[in-house]
Amino acid sequence: MNQVAIVTDSTAYLPPEIIEKYQIQVIPLSVIWDGESYQDGLDITTPQFYTRLENSPSLPSTSQPPAGEFKDCFSALLENGNDVVAILISAGISGTVNSALQAQAELDPSRIEIVDSLTAAMATGLHVIAAARKAAQGGTLQEVVQTARQAQQQTAVVFVVDTLEFLHRGGRIGGAKRLLGSMLKIKPILEMRAGKIAAVDQERTQKRALERMLELIKEKACDEKPVRMAVIHSNAPELAHKLKAEVLESFSPEELYVAELSPVIGTHVGPGTLAIACMHGM
Repeated sequence: MNQVAIVTDSTAYLPPEIIEKYQIQVIPLSVIWDGESYQDGLDITTPQFYTRLENSPSLPSTSQPPAGEFKDCFSALLENGNDVVAILISAGISGTVNSALQAQAELDPSRIEIVDSLTAAMATGLHVIAAARKAAQGGTLQEVVQTARQAQQQTAVVFVVDTLEFLHRGGRIGGAKRLLGSMLKIKPILEMRAGKIAAVDQERTQKRALERMLELIKEKACDEKPVRMAVIHSNAPELAHKLKAEVLESFSPEELYVAELSPVIGTHVGPGTLAIACMHGM
């Protein structure tokens, strides 16, 4: 039986110690800005990105990895005797899954599985960690895939953006489009639903929006233990750590990560975004 290797993309925001522990392969997406291409988290740091975003008259765009990068990664893992499970950002907001599928088709599809996480950021990361644990326990290719698909059904992510402007410009606004008319007067509360961004609620102040976000996560987290969670932010570390304390008090999670949105996701949500991801029963 082959060992199962785990592949993900740079938007999963896995802690470096997790990547090292489970030998997870991370394929970077890219930010395109004023004609220059930057690999996510490698060629431009998060602080550099948000500083430039606040001062630049132009906005960046983003690009999925080319199929060739996945093919090179998959080929090396197969040659080393591994089967491969790639767990990636939702196809509803990125072409990354499609690139991976192209690479899979050119190699040995029987030994490579592509899993659309139907979500993004550290919510995808929670799926990746669950699958990596299963692989480390000696799980087969199909057992690891089953774990990743189970994680899809047991994960919720709710987030508050400071403004809908960035999602609107990037074309990722999805079901939140109905909030556009009042976007300057509200703090939109959004979620990932069936792989796309959907509106949940709206509040007048950030304080109330964050309170509502916690209420929504409590409704979605159910009572099935263990609960594993992440607080995610874009250039809002103080608010993120305050939110972390509230999550610890409210949920007592088995694991709790704090992750900052890197340039690729930051391009679409803008600074000041806060999110909570929760995976229960795994």
